[in-house]
Amino acid sequence: MSFATKKDEESGLSTYYNNKTTIIQEARVFNESPISPRKCRALLTRIVYLLYVGETFNTQEATGLFFGTTKLFQHKDSALRQMVYLAIKELALTAEDVIMVTASIMKDMQPNSEVIYRPNAIRALARIIDLRPRQPSMAQGVERFFKAAIVDKNPSISSAALVSAYHLFPNAKDVVKRWVNEAQEAVSAKSAASFFGTSPSAGSYLGWGGSSSSANTGYQAIPSTTYITQYHSLGLLYVIRQQDRMAVTKMIQQLGGGKSGAGTTLKNPMALCMLIRYAAKVMEEDPNVQKQMLDLLEGWLRHKSDMVNLEAARVICELKNVTSVQLTRSIAVLQLFLSSPKSTLKFAATRTLAALAVTHPSSVAACNIDLENLISDPNRSVATYAITTLLKTGNEASVDRLMKQISGFMSEISDEFKVIIVDAIRSLCLKFPSKHEAMLTFLSGVLRDEGGYEFKRAVVEAIFDMIKFIADCKEQALSHLCEFIEDCEFTKLSVRILHLLGVEGPKAPNPTKYIRFIYNRVVLENATVRAAAVASLAKFGLNNIDAKLGKSIHVLLNRCLDDVDDEVRDRAAMYLKVYEEPPLIQPYIKEESIYSLSALESKLVSYMSDPDAVEQPFDTSEIPKISREQAAKEAARPSTLDTIGGPSTSKAATPPPPSAAETQSIYAQQLAEVPELASYGPVLNSSAKPSPLTERETEYQASVVKHIFKEHVVFQFNVSNTIPDTVLEQVSVIMQPQADSGLTEDFIIPVPQLTSATSPGIVYVSFTRDTPEEYVQASFQCVLKFVSKELDPSTGEPEEEGYEDEYQLEDTELAAGDYILPSYVTFSSEWDRMRGGVSTTETFSLPAMESLKAACNSVIEILNMQPLGGSEEPSAPTVHTLQLSGLVGGGGGKVLVRCRMTYSKAQGVTLEVGVRAEQQAAADLVIAAIGG
Repeated sequence: MSFATKKDEESGLSTYYNNKTTIIQEARVFNESPISPRKCRALLTRIVYLLYVGETFNTQEATGLFFGTTKLFQHKDSALRQMVYLAIKELALTAEDVIMVTASIMKDMQPNSEVIYRPNAIRALARIIDLRPRQPSMAQGVERFFKAAIVDKNPSISSAALVSAYHLFPNAKDVVKRWVNEAQEAVSAKSAASFFGTSPSAGSYLGWGGSSSSANTGYQAIPSTTYITQYHSLGLLYVIRQQDRMAVTKMIQQLGGGKSGAGTTLKNPMALCMLIRYAAKVMEEDPNVQKQMLDLLEGWLRHKSDMVNLEAARVICELKNVTSVQLTRSIAVLQLFLSSPKSTLKFAATRTLAALAVTHPSSVAACNIDLENLISDPNRSVATYAITTLLKTGNEASVDRLMKQISGFMSEISDEFKVIIVDAIRSLCLKFPSKHEAMLTFLSGVLRDEGGYEFKRAVVEAIFDMIKFIADCKEQALSHLCEFIEDCEFTKLSVRILHLLGVEGPKAPNPTKYIRFIYNRVVLENATVRAAAVASLAKFGLNNIDAKLGKSIHVLLNRCLDDVDDEVRDRAAMYLKVYEEPPLIQPYIKEESIYSLSALESKLVSYMSDPDAVEQPFDTSEIPKISREQAAKEAARPSTLDTIGGPSTSKAATPPPPSAAETQSIYAQQLAEVPELASYGPVLNSSAKPSPLTERETEYQASVVKHIFKEHVVFQFNVSNTIPDTVLEQVSVIMQPQADSGLTEDFIIPVPQLTSATSPGIVYVSFTRDTPEEYVQASFQCVLKFVSKELDPSTGEPEEEGYEDEYQLEDTELAAGDYILPSYVTFSSEWDRMRGGVSTTETFSLPAMESLKAACNSVIEILNMQPLGGSEEPSAPTVHTLQLSGLVGGGGGKVLVRCRMTYSKAQGVTLEVGVRAEQQAAADLVIAAIGG
């Protein structure tokens, strides 16, 4: 076939040649007699090309092409048959009735079939079976073919069967698990006679096939040197055993080859790398085997393959709580790679050391001389990681020299690596604050350079951190940011900088010098930036810095009333109103708290989905608030610096845990999907975290989450079955409340079936609050009830008859903290504001408390309220005041608690609790909780 030239492509010939309609019309070539292998191969190539570049065929087109392709089974041409199988694999995803081709494929899969395309037939059949997950009998029907193929001496056939089994596993687990002995045999095979065939003397094409094809080909078999079958069989063994940690551990020990690693049967480096990753995963899950796994890893550091050495060193470097002594050998191996002539090894070593330098800079410092030699490496990626590592491990004296070297090649590297450099400098600023001038000069310089959004954002973030943590550089840093926004092309960055100027500018020694830069944005920028500039200007005028400055800002805001954008006009009008009414300054300008966005979103979703609620104005009184510091922590994510290392099985970058408000939002979504609870209305409060009702080591595990509704209480039990060969049916929890609890049980929603794979399952138990206006507190006895059935190991199906069983859980309580949401306020002003409301004071003696810190922790845990002003940490050993704030769900309103406490060894802690609340019931709830 002739390919289109560049000139043809420009004239549109290539587009026509690879056009879907043209190809469908040309598919009649499949019906010609005799079949032309050359024409058919060319057309099949074009079909596969179209599929690979994203073209789609509808079901009718794909089915027509699929069955047209199957007619080519009549021809014995080997190359054509391979192309047929490739096309069948891709078209099977869309075509209908593909199962009809199974018989033709199985003819080519026969164990005695000496043909080149037997591996292709195996892959095609696996794809067709994989499309029928609800018919496991199909996988059973071809089981003997796959078993024979897995242990075939031809590596290509064996690998095809192993990879196909790997892909079949999710939909035919029980069938594939029975192939474990064959996979074990494949992974332990000493050697194959040839890489592409059964014997060098076969004379077949690349060693495949037999005497029938050897006459037509002059290729000699190539001796096997890769042992790739071991890699594929190891992957299959792991997916079969991954739920059994002991079996995986045993497999690693058997294949590991002892302490030195020399006795391993694995010859393929990729298989050894995979085994190392499995070892890392086992070490993370079970610290008890860490020592023996570490011995194996250190043995692999001496392997003849660089790939294996590097993987072992990387895993050791990324172990949790790894010591400097354990790192010695790994760092020595990486140090050797630093002087390697291969750029890939240098890159991998510097990248691993850069990640390790975050936690063990003193250990990595031993490589500093080698790393300094790499700063001038022609590969800029290697040089970037080298200098990043040096920035983390160097001392204060070397900072200036490194900064000069960085300036030399910043223009030669991509934005991605510039971000890495900037993040390293940001951490260095905080490590050596006295060097802030040189670093700020560098950052302001690169801020003026060409670069994309991510790079400029990284520089701005670094300057923000310097303003926050290094007071001496604040004024200079703000000046650099003011110059940057004069010609900043990124709206997001301009808005963030203007916001920061509004927060930090009024506190500066000479705030008036920033006004010109901010007002320029009102005149010159787009509407979004103008609106941010108006808000920033207003903060300068309303912070009572200077009466003359306030008047000037007032004049500027009046000019903004003529802006063409309504958002800018509205903001200017609002701030002018605040000028006229000074009491509004506190909530609109100086307020330290904001609404929890997750809680606000959840309440809005509930409000919009309830037809009755929409008729009333949206009530924000029950939405908890958080401090601006808390909001910043929730929005924070790991920096590039923290995730600079390569992909890891043992130390992946874990996102921060969800906040209490985010957890509430997740629970609200789950409950909304339960039809039986649809009539209960919005959730008022949910437990911040599940309370365990069993030990972690038990065979059945359960935890409870309590959800408070206006007239109901719903207990959510998360139940797990840890026994792999047992299934639990009709799983429920029987709750027995104490007498006169004020709760009436409605119903239980059981889990129909629970296995170790489907755990945890959720059981709901609903109670009606007899008097919804009261905050009921009660204790419950809990029993887990279920029908236990054994799983048949051959079929994976449960027995027909099981036996009823029950499991005693720990008692659970409905307490005061389940009705209260933590909420942030400015305590002093809010305490004074609520002076005229409900106020209660009680004194308690806590002789069992051994310190004020223990008393603070206990009170916070009981009440589930927000500690304010750092008062959760006592500053003196004998006298302390704890300040708490919260919202009581169901209309209970805001409640503040002031706990004055004293401590003496003789009497323990004496506690005076002062409560101010909007409702008497809320105050009584707090006092009863502490008194109980």
